Amino acid sequence: MTDLAAKLLAVLPQTQCTRCGYPDCAAYAQAVAQGEANINQCPPGGQQGVVRLSALTGRPVKPLNPDNGAETPRHVVWIDEDWCIGCTLCIKACPVDAIVGSNKLMHTVIEPYCTGCDLCLPVCPVDCIKLEDVSGSATGWDAWSAELAEQARGRYEFHSWRVMREEVEHAKRLEEKARLKLSDLATHSQHTDPAVLDQKRAVIEAALARARAKREADTQDTHAR
Repeated sequence: MTDLAAKLLAVLPQTQCTRCGYPDCAAYAQAVAQGEANINQCPPGGQQGVVRLSALTGRPVKPLNPDNGAETPRHVVWIDEDWCIGCTLCIKACPVDAIVGSNKLMHTVIEPYCTGCDLCLPVCPVDCIKLEDVSGSATGWDAWSAELAEQARGRYEFHSWRVMREEVEHAKRLEEKARLKLSDLATHSQHTDPAVLDQKRAVIEAALARARAKREADTQDTHAR
């Protein structure tokens, strides 16, 4: 990340809501720094947020782009326990791990950690997630704070690390299973035809080669950062 992108990221509200059109606040900051995105695409930051980005980039202040959403009071979400079916989809969608629960058990929102990103709303199959206004008439940065933004940024970074770790561990388990099967393919297969076994061996070896290449690429990318 460039110095300008880092400075831009520091003045964003860190809700990770994706309304700007990018997957997270860091990606939006990078796009603004590279001139690929406008400074008026962050509804949670509101007009005051546009002013902050203008000061750092030297670009003229402009109204918030309505295509990205409107500046509104801050809200958090809560889950109606009578309707929750424990599907875990909202837990997976939350970028700051503000929702806790287990499969087929009721979920709960940890209100102080909720950024109001709304990413949990569209994935809920039973519409049991409700909004609660917590800032009254205050909007944008008047409804948010640097402390809340810093907390959200830290939780998002931990969430991203946790998801990446789980993906790596899952891939490792699959790779270990593939290597075990490859070590004695005849025992781990219902087929006895040598030609079929050779074909399966080739498929598994190719999959392992792809997994190894991806792991090496991910390692290089991590070091580059």
